[in-house]
Amino acid sequence: MLLVSVLERIGSARTFLGEVRGELDKVTWPTRDEVRGTTIIVLITVFFFGFYLYGLDVVMSYISAFITNLIG
Repeated sequence: MLLVSVLERIGSARTFLGEVRGELDKVTWPTRDEVRGTTIIVLITVFFFGFYLYGLDVVMSYISAFITNLIG
């Protein structure tokens, strides 16, 4: 009984791995140039929004300090 259960699990694991390999064969992987292009776009976007949010934070800090000095 135990041997049959182990053999069934091995068989189902082998079937699963075969199906995984079949699905991975269907995947279209990006080329090196596509990866490089999207990486550059992501880095430019990150730096842009980083500087934008930094500038917004500085402006809001000045506004907050100005209001605080006005009130009290």
